[in-house]
Amino acid sequence: MSAAVDEDVDMIGVSILSGAHMTVFPRLIELLERRGVLGEILLVAGGVIPDEDVAELKRLGVAEVVGQEATADDVIATVQRLVEAKRAATAR
Repeated sequence: MSAAVDEDVDMIGVSILSGAHMTVFPRLIELLERRGVLGEILLVAGGVIPDEDVAELKRLGVAEVVGQEATADDVIATVQRLVEAKRAATAR
C-alpha cells in the first residue's frame, strides 16, 4: 500500500482465487481510507468472485470487479476505462 501511495498510482488490482474476497477487499479499502487515498487510487477486484458479492464489493468502494471469465483484452479495457474516467474527473 505504501508503494502505491508513494508512486502515485492510479489503480491497484487484486485477483483472489481463494474465496477470501469479502475479507481481503474490506481490509484493503480500510487501508486506502486510512491513507486518505480511496478514490484517488482505484481498487479493482478480480478472480473467483460470486455474482452475489459484486454489488457489496462495489458498495464498499471497489471500483470494478473483473470476473474469472474475463479475457486479457477485457482486463485492459476495464483498466483503461476506469483510469480515463478518473483522470477526466480530476481534470475538471
